Amino acid sequence: MTVLYYAGNRLHNELMDVDTVFKALADPSRRRLLDVLHERPGLTLNELCDGLDMRRQSVSQHLEQLEAANLITSLRDGRRKLHYLNTVPINEIQSRWIWKFEEPTLAALGRIKERAEDYAMTEPNPGAIPDYVYTTYIRATPEQVWRALTDSEQTGRFWGHSQSSDWVVGSRVDHVRTDGSGISDAAGVVVEVDRPYRLAFGFDDPTRLDDPTFEPSLVTFEIESSLDVVKLTVTHSRLRTIDELHAIGAGWPTVFANLKTLLETGDVLPQPPWDFHADARDARMAKNTPA
Repeated sequence: MTVLYYAGNRLHNELMDVDTVFKALADPSRRRLLDVLHERPGLTLNELCDGLDMRRQSVSQHLEQLEAANLITSLRDGRRKLHYLNTVPINEIQSRWIWKFEEPTLAALGRIKERAEDYAMTEPNPGAIPDYVYTTYIRATPEQVWRALTDSEQTGRFWGHSQSSDWVVGSRVDHVRTDGSGISDAAGVVVEVDRPYRLAFGFDDPTRLDDPTFEPSLVTFEIESSLDVVKLTVTHSRLRTIDELHAIGAGWPTVFANLKTLLETGDVLPQPPWDFHADARDARMAKNTPA
């Protein structure tokens, strides 16, 4: 056992001198060279000098120190000398040191940092309205949920409007009042049908449905199942104003609550849940009511 320990220790020291590796990594110019070789392996000395604010002699000296630390390796290709990154010493440092300082936590912080940097590099768009996403879980089958979402009678019960369509891609969808007036408060075109897992359709001002320059908002239902439970997610996208976002944010939870109750108990809630926002709902519907 002792012989194996010293043999392994000697082999490790030959493969990596920790002090030499840390010394090589301490210089920002050498770290920059490692970054370049990570992005573009197999570069020559001249290629490495391009784009770097360093003299050829300095680059050459840095490469010698990196190679001495076993952080890079080089191969001859005719008269060219190609340089490659060797990640073994860095992985050795990680396995010997990082784990002591809660590697999972540091990894999570690293991912947060990367996301923050990606966000900072993305050109902001102050006028963009985010998509609205809402999820509920229902004790039902995917087929039961699909029928409820596409059947005009069932939608009339839990939504307060009947969804009227033949649910063929390209067909019209109307969100029709159940008071017998026949007024459609929203309309669109079926965009995607994958029964019983995914359904997408336009949902917007019915008076502008035939306007080729108008892009209606889009409703997408996603149905996932696990044993006897369905995960139902709605994504409402292409919203134009923050007021629209606030309005649907009040509406979708009430619709899903009534749908869930209907499928799990056989009946809807004793009071329409959208009554909590009756004034705002009535004001929106008044826009489509003939004078």
